[in-house]
Amino acid sequence: MQAARLALIVKEFCDLLQTPPEGRAWKTKRYTSVASGGLLECCARCLIGAPFASLVATGLCFFGVALFCGCGHEALTGTEQLIETYFSKNYQDYEYLIDVIHAFQYVIYGTASFFFLYGALLLAEGFYTTGAVRQIFGDYRTTICGKGLSATVTGGPKGRGARGPQRAHSLQRVCQCLGKWLGHPDKFVGITYVLTIVWLLVFACSAVPVYIYFNTWTTCQSIANPTKTTASIGTLCADARMYGVLPWNAFPGKVCGSNLLSICKTSEFQMTFHLFIAAFVGAAATLVSLLTFMIAATYNFAVLKLMGRGTKF
Repeated sequence: MQAARLALIVKEFCDLLQTPPEGRAWKTKRYTSVASGGLLECCARCLIGAPFASLVATGLCFFGVALFCGCGHEALTGTEQLIETYFSKNYQDYEYLIDVIHAFQYVIYGTASFFFLYGALLLAEGFYTTGAVRQIFGDYRTTICGKGLSATVTGGPKGRGARGPQRAHSLQRVCQCLGKWLGHPDKFVGITYVLTIVWLLVFACSAVPVYIYFNTWTTCQSIANPTKTTASIGTLCADARMYGVLPWNAFPGKVCGSNLLSICKTSEFQMTFHLFIAAFVGAAATLVSLLTFMIAATYNFAVLKLMGRGTKF
């Protein structure tokens, strides 16, 4: 009885979406009355097959990418302003640096778009494979909810329907293509593994500006407390040229003593420093999410392979 009721819910909902606007009023009332009895049970059974590891990893991935891309973009803009205000008076000295910063900012836009799309695909893959794995172990049985979700992802049934042969919509073709990918978790394992290696390099690179700003901040602390250092205040400097930020012929290229201390006290320096730290934390969170995705996808794929299910389920 429950299966028949849930099947009726899905059928009524699909018919409702295909009905013209003027004929939806009475179908909406009917769908609501049918769904009222089994909606909670449907949601409860769907939650049993939910991939909680993938859900946590997706949230962590979105949070980390948003933090890394947003804070990194603003931190690069602040670095550009500090360089052109305090460390070089000639535009040609930091012209190449500005080009590199702008290139990184465009890469950040593409990175954010890619990871939000790929994170959604990994979440869909988690739902797809986790249901199959739990069905093997007997902890989960495919319900009408699960079948409806799979049909939605894969683009629905093919062939003749109640209204005869229909031409596939472009969005439906995309869904069918995604459905074929979702049926092969080994592809996601390989891509996620490569992305994890690449993101390790991004994580390491995001630590470089934090290191530079931390050294500058430490030098400012020594200038503010001359009793804690034996060096002369005039010899304590922050040289942007030694980090490769500016060429060696840039003038002045470095700031020393009380001038450096005044820079460290500005809101621009403090804000840029904290933004780079936030971007570093975002890169770390994204790395952890990719590792979680890779472990979960590898486990699901290994179980399906060992249990003789292969990559078709």
